[in-house]
Amino acid sequence: MIKKLFLLVVVLSIFNTVVFAEVKPEGHAIILQYHRFGESRYPSTNIKMDLFKKQMAYLHNNHYNVVPLSLVVEDLIHKKPLPQKAVVITMDDAYRTVYTNAYPVLKKYHFPATIFVNSMPIIHHSKRYMTWNEMREMGKNGTEFANHTYSHEYLVRIDKDKPTEYKKDVTKEIVKCEKKLQKEIGAYLCTNPKMLAYPFGEFDIRLMKILKKLGYVGIAQNSGPVSQRSNLLALTRFPMSGNFGKMQSFILKLHTLPLAVKSTSTEDTMVTKKNNPPIFRIKLEKKYKDLQCFTSNGEKINMKWLSDTEVQMQSKVLLQYPRDHYTCTAWAARGKWYWFSHMWVVLK
Repeated sequence: MIKKLFLLVVVLSIFNTVVFAEVKPEGHAIILQYHRFGESRYPSTNIKMDLFKKQMAYLHNNHYNVVPLSLVVEDLIHKKPLPQKAVVITMDDAYRTVYTNAYPVLKKYHFPATIFVNSMPIIHHSKRYMTWNEMREMGKNGTEFANHTYSHEYLVRIDKDKPTEYKKDVTKEIVKCEKKLQKEIGAYLCTNPKMLAYPFGEFDIRLMKILKKLGYVGIAQNSGPVSQRSNLLALTRFPMSGNFGKMQSFILKLHTLPLAVKSTSTEDTMVTKKNNPPIFRIKLEKKYKDLQCFTSNGEKINMKWLSDTEVQMQSKVLLQYPRDHYTCTAWAARGKWYWFSHMWVVLK
């Protein structure tokens, strides 16, 4: 009898070991967003080079897994577990200091990067932007490129009351850029999947529908880690320009975890005079006892719990033009924070 019990314990132990070995966490990734490097004339979109070097050294010294954005997106699409300690470096607009200042630092650590290109200024040989040859060189050394539209227009604000013209103009902005990128740097262009970073981070339901029909993944600018729960038409990134990139803030954001949001009351982002400040509800997969929500200026948002896992929120003050967001965080222990944000595009 004892031998049989012993054998049963051994069998169960083996079975449990196999089961637990097969259950892998989905993981999450931190996407960082940069624009300019060492261009102090543009403080809101610039990061100082000594700070950028410290950030990259921190990623290297703490063994972060720096991967291309296309790899993360592919794993999300196919529901695969994300790499452990995954961090993505993205750069919008293809300013020349990406090549002259940031690129040598990336090469030092063999870090890949994803650059979103708006093609018009490069076609017109603007000295403030990279050249096609410089992009090709970076491509040979691990950089990938993706769409940021032709002219970097405020896509949600053009032809907003003319549906036919709107769809045509937005599609033209995207397709025109994609064709030029394919011609010039096709070998290093993200095509499977195609990706587009929204200019100024602005998007709405209409724009997401157009992007989906064209076969793109949409990349936003409001903050938060990405996971299998993320909307593939509005993947979040942590801005690193200006005051957002300070070292303490950088480290804090690397330690964020996805808030387990089951659903939201809306995926739309538009705020008009009629619905400002907007009411927003999120349904959570579990209870967070110390959840707090804020606007972009740090103003605490009024919260009303509808149940243990559903909360309604509304800013105490009007959201300000042109953009704002509701960001919710909760302490996760061991220096980590749960994090979620929803973008608002405020119309005049």
